[in-house]
Amino acid sequence: MRKEIYKGKIVDLRVETTTLPNGATATLEIISHPGASAVVPLKDASTVILVRQYRHAVGGYIYEIPAGKLSPGEDPKDCAQRELEEEIGYRASNLELVISLLTTPGFTDEVIYIYKGTNLIQGTQHLGDHEVIEVLEMPMAEAIAKIQDGTIRDGKTIVGLQTVWLQMGNRA
Repeated sequence: MRKEIYKGKIVDLRVETTTLPNGATATLEIISHPGASAVVPLKDASTVILVRQYRHAVGGYIYEIPAGKLSPGEDPKDCAQRELEEEIGYRASNLELVISLLTTPGFTDEVIYIYKGTNLIQGTQHLGDHEVIEVLEMPMAEAIAKIQDGTIRDGKTIVGLQTVWLQMGNRA
């Protein structure tokens, strides 16, 4: 059984009663999300560009890699390129998918595709009315240290930065 509870601009909520692989019956609340793309933008071999963005849901500013929601039918790579320019004012000559992740599979189907963006070209920043963003450049090693000291807490940002850091052989 499936019951639609809410249809929103970003998420839909439904309740499903299902039989699990072990034979038990469960009623689950599931949030559907169209997915998102994010980019670890490298200005050079050792410098990453992050955003410090206001997020009302968590009560303040957090450090993030540029990211945004997929439009219906949009290729994740195209979304990554669009969000990169909208949020930080750069386009990437090279976008390489480094990982995709399930954000919270206990209750949502959201997948985020994370790209490494290199050979950045100046474009034009296009922030939406709801976006309060400060663009920051920092050494990749400093960004990794901010993960370790708890300053960077956003999941997609941690996964993206650490994945690219490991690809670089920890030498930024």
